[in-house]
Formats: sequence, C-alpha cells, structure tokens
Amino acid sequence: MATQSAAARREEARIAFERWLAECPGRQVLDRVGDKWSALMLRALSDEPQRYSELLRGVPGVSQKMLTQTLRAMERDGLVARQVTPSVPVRVDYELTPLGRSLIPVIDVLSAWAREHIDEIRSARSQYDAEADAELRTA
Repeated sequence: MATQSAAARREEARIAFERWLAECPGRQVLDRVGDKWSALMLRALSDEPQRYSELLRGVPGVSQKMLTQTLRAMERDGLVARQVTPSVPVRVDYELTPLGRSLIPVIDVLSAWAREHIDEIRSARSQYDAEADAELRTA
C-alpha cells in the first residue's frame, strides 16, 4: 500500500469537500436566495404579479441585465413563473410559484433578525475596523 504525503491527503480532502459542497442542498438554495437580488425579487413579487418594467422601477439599483439574469435563474429554480401575453408590445408578467411563495416566511424571519441585530453587527464592524487600523499603524 502506497503512502500519501500530507499535501496529497490535503488535496484529496479538499476535492472531496468541494464535491460534497457542490451537491449540498443548503448550499444550492443559499446560492440562489442569498444572492444580491433574489431576496429583493421575492419580496417585490410577494404581493402580486408584476411586469418586468414594474420590477425594474420597483427594485432600486437593479440593472436590466441583473434583473433579467435573476428572473431567469429564479424561473429555472421554480421560484418564479413567467407569463407572456401576446400584444403590442408583448406583455410579460412574473409571479411567485407556490415554491417561491413558501420562501417568503423564511425571508421575513431573516429580515426580522437583521433588524433586531443590525446595531450589534455595525458595532462589531466598527470595533474590528478600528483594531485593524491600529494594527496597520503599529506595523
């Protein structure tokens, strides 16, 4: 039986971890709903279906490119349904699917947690930044 070097064992462990991470359901879901725009799209669509232009106006800072990419990814994941109505111009509406709607309570809990703890997070950031600045000045 051949022995492995420590570096080879670490590399093997890294590859196994990356394989596990790629298949992890939690990671796959967090990659979607944890990106910059998906949670905002979920919230924007939580009350009623909206047209593309309404979403573009209603979600501050989102570009056309990011809105399109986010909606396509959410549609692919089964969170959003796209309805095309043939007219001039073509009307495209987006709405949450039952799966997408089931995420709203999760987003609400996370939002409530954020509101409750944002002052602590800001304080921790300030303290960390001050300590990092002090280290740089003494180095």
